[in-house]
Amino acid sequence: MAENTTNAGESDGAGRHRGAGMLFALLGFALLSCGDGLIKSTAGQWPGMAVAALRFTLGAIGLGLVLLIREGPQGFRFPRPKVQLARGFFLAGATVTFFSSIFLMPLATATSIQFMAPLLTAVISSILYKERLSPGRWVATLIAFVGVMIVLRPSFADLGPAALLPLAAAFGMSGLMMSNARAAGSGSVLLMQFLVAAVAAPLLILYAVLGHLSGMPSLHIGWPSWYVVIVCATVAVSASFSHMFVYLATARSSAATVAPMVYVQIIVAIAIGVVFYRDYPDLVALAGTGVIIASGIYLLRDGRR
Repeated sequence: MAENTTNAGESDGAGRHRGAGMLFALLGFALLSCGDGLIKSTAGQWPGMAVAALRFTLGAIGLGLVLLIREGPQGFRFPRPKVQLARGFFLAGATVTFFSSIFLMPLATATSIQFMAPLLTAVISSILYKERLSPGRWVATLIAFVGVMIVLRPSFADLGPAALLPLAAAFGMSGLMMSNARAAGSGSVLLMQFLVAAVAAPLLILYAVLGHLSGMPSLHIGWPSWYVVIVCATVAVSASFSHMFVYLATARSSAATVAPMVYVQIIVAIAIGVVFYRDYPDLVALAGTGVIIASGIYLLRDGRR
């Protein structure tokens, strides 16, 4: 009897940890979409490249200060330089294309297409690193691409090739995922966050300057309004909290439990688009989003097996 009581107590404790982990994951991923919604509100006030540059510059400064306080001057290291440079390059590319895309199209459209990243990572890894990819994963990736085409249907008609920006962001995130895997274990989580922001920030500043020098009116950089500065600072802080929540979620449950929670970003993005930007997705776009999510969940389940 006592043994049964003990087992029940352990089960309840594990269940509470798992529930807390899922709650942290939901908060973390939802907060990321809230940040994207804030960034979208700056559309027309400052170029997307400049917004991305300011956001990551502030983020790098903030993370650097926290790293200094937590680990001291000796905490600033640059392990595996080529990998760190690759991480920053891919993050900069993904950010500038994603920010530009949400200035042009509904937030939910750009967010759902960006979820091609895990599928692209699996395919690219199989090609570059000779990793075995099951037939089911190939099929899931092809089906997800069909979902992307369905979601992009109205945007491509209105925007032309610019509608492919979120797909470019997905490729950037895929590169970041692969380089993150190679950087694993080379430093603390805080150091890894700081390094990727510190490398991405100057690249984004360079992109913004080149855009300004191109002469295109939409890329001209003037002095930002206080609203733009406050939004970038808020998103830099909220993103750090998002990553902390996801880390806590993984620590309290497991990566397998947390991973499917990432799709709450799409739900939150749809809600933000409807409430604040009057972007109402049609049934066809929702069906395409469902195809992408289903393919991603299959990938997660297949990887778990």
